[in-house]
Amino acid sequence: MQASILIMFSLGLALLIGGAELLVRGASRLATSFGISPLVVGLTVVAFGTSSPELAISLASSFAGQGDLVVGNVVGSNIINVLLILGVAAAISPLLVAAQLVRIEVPLVIGAGVLVYVLGRDGAYGRADGLLLFAGAITYTVFVIRQSRKETRAVQEEYAEAFDGRAQVGRSSVLLQVGLIVAGLVALIVGSRWLLDSAVAIARGLNVSELVIGLTIVALGTSAPELATSILAALRGERDIAVGNVVGSNLFNLLGVLGLTAAISPQGVAIPAAALTLDIPFMIATSIACLPIFFTGYRIARWEGFLFLGYYVAYTLYLILAATQHDALPRFSLVFFELIAPLTVVTLGVLAVRVIRTNSHTA
Repeated sequence: MQASILIMFSLGLALLIGGAELLVRGASRLATSFGISPLVVGLTVVAFGTSSPELAISLASSFAGQGDLVVGNVVGSNIINVLLILGVAAAISPLLVAAQLVRIEVPLVIGAGVLVYVLGRDGAYGRADGLLLFAGAITYTVFVIRQSRKETRAVQEEYAEAFDGRAQVGRSSVLLQVGLIVAGLVALIVGSRWLLDSAVAIARGLNVSELVIGLTIVALGTSAPELATSILAALRGERDIAVGNVVGSNLFNLLGVLGLTAAISPQGVAIPAAALTLDIPFMIATSIACLPIFFTGYRIARWEGFLFLGYYVAYTLYLILAATQHDALPRFSLVFFELIAPLTVVTLGVLAVRVIRTNSHTA
């Protein structure tokens, strides 16, 4: 593999991450300068802003006719957000889960995943599909803004501290934040182009599909802002923000990123058959697994974080074995899908039943 391709990939990834940071910083401070609640900024601008690399890559891929990378990037990022990012954050410090996430957001993520699967059964996401998904993103944003008015002062103060709610109002400050936003957008556009071109070259050089590259290398790179945000929140003790960032980002990836890409793409977004048979169902399964884990005391314990990490390693290993047609693939599939996965489902089910019984006895 040529060194120039790896250099272009690295530079493109750096521009994506840097551009997302500038965009989030500028947009969040500009919003608070105009009196928008830091809570609303955290739940919308920050969650959406950390998904901007996925959006940039998806738009660039769609106009280049590379639907495999669009689907792989969105689905792979959502899997990484849950298994890798929440896993690492929980391993650092047990995470708190807001009751609203269990009641509303996680079921919405599951529902959005199912909708994405159903809409993709015909082999592509057309303009109507994209508009439907994007309308869901707008509806959710309006809902979050209304819900934020009901939050306690303690939650408001936590988000104000986390997302720099003390921005000063002034003409020079506003111009600075606008400059950061423009610089971030330019970096995202240039970085997405470089990353896309180099990712396609890497896929061809390794003789693997663009879907696999999208699910692994590209998805991991575009998820870097979510990883940094969640780890930083966990280290600061803002453990509910770490979870909220991931859940909000996953919802926006499915509704906003995929929806907007399909809505404006001239030829729609084609869906690889492998994504419908494995990757999208696996993404939905990871979201469903969050319910009993989140529900058990409204926290993610360290052992649950390591469980997430173990599943991410297993899933990535499966993709590599399948892409290379390794001899170990049949045995690995047997152990993973017929032994480990069912045992995990039973364990999570038992935990959920215990919690439900405990709650019913104490009620």
